[in-house]
Amino acid sequence: MSSLTNFTKGIIKENPVFVMLLGLCPSLAVSTMAQNGLGMGIATTAVFLCSNLLISLLRNVIPETVRLPCYIVIISGFVTLVTILVRTFVPDLYNSLGIFLSLIAVNCIVFGRAEGFANKNKPWSSILDALGMGIGFTLALVMVGSVREILGAGKWFGREVGFDVLGVEPMMIFAFPAGGFFTLGILIAIINRLMKKEPREAGCDTCPGHSACKGLDIGAAKTVIESAQGEQKKQTKNQKEA
Repeated sequence: MSSLTNFTKGIIKENPVFVMLLGLCPSLAVSTMAQNGLGMGIATTAVFLCSNLLISLLRNVIPETVRLPCYIVIISGFVTLVTILVRTFVPDLYNSLGIFLSLIAVNCIVFGRAEGFANKNKPWSSILDALGMGIGFTLALVMVGSVREILGAGKWFGREVGFDVLGVEPMMIFAFPAGGFFTLGILIAIINRLMKKEPREAGCDTCPGHSACKGLDIGAAKTVIESAQGEQKKQTKNQKEA
């Protein structure tokens, strides 16, 4: 994978909010205004960058048996640092984000990239992955926040957008959770349409064991699958005993 692809995949193709549908809790909770979305996105990107880099540097040092607790400690440490900085230098933003700033420590996007990418790749690749995912997450929050703030309050980044001139009243529902769900759903639908992403169909073709049981009758296919599952359980048991 090239450096450019590694960087851009998190912005568009694998956007954590609009495509992978991760981190939806803060995406809905703090995106009542574009400013809040931008602040939350920058804070998460900073945690992304620092944790991915450190985990990548320590990937050959951290024992396999305790890697998950180590990731949690590393991510929580950087979240604490970011929280202190935001509370000190941007107190208004800190008050707006509230508990969700601290909850970055358990954000499935940050933890997932640490486990799924940083611990398997070199520092430079991990930095690009963190920046791409962070920018994609920030853009998603700003987009959701912008729509909700414009339609719900008639403002954008705290400035009037001219609803009073047009004689149009803001739709307050967009300031409430229902408006957040509606906005996120519409944006996901639009982006999937633009990416020409087709709904995933259920069936044999989407089954991971399709190649193993292709051409077999139902009984034989079931035997193959059960055998594979039994072998997997056996390997898991041996690993635990070891």
